[in-house]
Amino acid sequence: MKLMNWFGAAVLSFSMTSCAHARDVSEPPNIVVIFLDDSGYGDFAHTGNPTIETPNISRLANNGVSFTQFYVPSPACSASRYSLLTGRSPARSGLVSAAIGPRSQRYLHPNEVTIAEGLKTAGYKTAIFGKWHLGNPNTFNSMAPDSLPLAHGFDEWLGTNVSHDYNDAKLLKSDPSSAQPIQGYNELARNLPSDAAVSRSLTKRYTEAALEFIDANKDEQFFIYLAYNQPHLGLYADQSFEGRSRRGLLGDVMLELDDSVGRIIQALELHDLAEDTLVIFSSDNGPWIRFQETTDHPKYGEARMHVGYALPFRDGKGSNWEGGHRVPGIFYWPGTIEPNPYAQEPASTLDILPTIFGLVGVSIPNDRTLDGRDLRSLLVPGHQLEPMPEFRLLYTGIRNQVGGMRAGPWKVLMNLYSQTGDTYGFEWPRKNPLLFQVEQDLGERFNRANDNSQRMLEMTKEMELRTEQIHEEGSYWDTQE
Repeated sequence: MKLMNWFGAAVLSFSMTSCAHARDVSEPPNIVVIFLDDSGYGDFAHTGNPTIETPNISRLANNGVSFTQFYVPSPACSASRYSLLTGRSPARSGLVSAAIGPRSQRYLHPNEVTIAEGLKTAGYKTAIFGKWHLGNPNTFNSMAPDSLPLAHGFDEWLGTNVSHDYNDAKLLKSDPSSAQPIQGYNELARNLPSDAAVSRSLTKRYTEAALEFIDANKDEQFFIYLAYNQPHLGLYADQSFEGRSRRGLLGDVMLELDDSVGRIIQALELHDLAEDTLVIFSSDNGPWIRFQETTDHPKYGEARMHVGYALPFRDGKGSNWEGGHRVPGIFYWPGTIEPNPYAQEPASTLDILPTIFGLVGVSIPNDRTLDGRDLRSLLVPGHQLEPMPEFRLLYTGIRNQVGGMRAGPWKVLMNLYSQTGDTYGFEWPRKNPLLFQVEQDLGERFNRANDNSQRMLEMTKEMELRTEQIHEEGSYWDTQE
C-alpha cells in the first residue's frame, strides 16, 4: 500500500500497517465523498492560490485524477446537493429554490434514489457527517420524518439541517431512542449564528465522527458523505487553527479542512484501507461574492476579507457564469487510479452516482432519467465502456430554471444574473443568448454568437429540447400534487 506523510498527521510506519485488516481485492471499494460549502475554484494550493495552504488536498490531486474542468449543475446549496446524491439535474428536483430555507415545504422527495440508497442494496454501511440542506425536521410546523437523511439511505447522521448562518439552523444527530425534535433524531444545538462555540466546532465534530465510523466499520464496506459547512459565511475555525494562515481567517478555515482530509486519509492508511477506498473531493458551488465589498455585516463582520476566489473564472455563487459552477473535482484511489493531476475531459458531480454504481455493481434505476455519465474509463486504466457521450451540462439558476448549456468546449448563456448585479458589459440576452468557447476564453469575455450562427442555432435548439423534456417528465413533487 502507499504510505504518505500527510500534513498534520503522524507518519505511519510499514510495521504499523502490515498486520492491519486488508479487504479482498475483488470487492468493490469503500466510498468517501468530501464536499465543501461555497469553496471556489481558486481557494486551493493545487489550483494556484499562493497563500492558502492545502497540502493534503494537493496530494489527493497529484496522486489521483484531478479534473481541471469540473462542474456542479447548480450554483447554490440545496440543488447542488440534490444533483450530487441523485445524478439528476436540479431542474428535475421540484424544489422551489436552489437553496431551500428551514421552513420550505419541499425537500428531497422520497421517490428519488440516492447514492446511499443504492449502496445499501449492496450491503454498505452509510453515514452523512455534515450539512444536509435537503429537508428540515418540520415544514410549517408539520412533522416531516421523510425529509431527513435516515429516510434517504443513511444509517447515521451528525450535522446541520441548513447552513449554519440561518437563525433556525439546528445541529442534529441520528438517535433511534430520541424524538426531539423528531422521531429518530436528537437536537444537540439550535440557532447556530448565536452560538459561535458550536459553529467553531463543526469541522472537528464531523471529522471525528467520520473517524469513529471508519474505525467501527473497518471490516465492512462503507460510504461516508462528509459535507463540511465551511467555508460558507460566517467563517469559523477551531481555536487550534486560528491565526495560522497568511490568508487570514479564510486561510485558517481551509487549513483546518485540509488537516481533516489528512486525518481521514491517515485513518484509511492505519486500517490498511487506502487501496480499498475511493475518495472524491469537491465543493457545492463557487464563492459568495455578493459580500466581496461588505465591511460591516451583522453576521459576517468584515465579510470582504472572508470571501474566497473563483479565479480565473467570472462571478461566483448564485450565477450561471463559470465562477458559480466550476469547482475542484478529485478522484483518489491509490493502487487503482493512476495519477493524472491535469485531467482535461469535462466532468461534473452528476457523474458521481453512475460512476459509483458502476464500480459497485448497483443497477442504475431504469424508471427515471439520469443526467450524468459513468467516468470509469477515465479513472480505471484499461476499463473500457461504450464510447463516452460528449459532455453536456445544463446550467440551472437560483430557481432551478435552465439558464445555459455547455456542449463540448462551447457554452450558451441566457441568464446573466449575478448577486452583485453586474452583467460585465453584456446586454441581458432575453432573445439573443451569448456563446462562449470556455476552453479558450476562461473569463467569458468574448461573445462568439455572431460568427458561429449555425453552432448557436444547434445548441439553443438542443437546450430547448432538453428543457422541454425535463418539464414534460416533471418532478416527483409535480406528480404528487
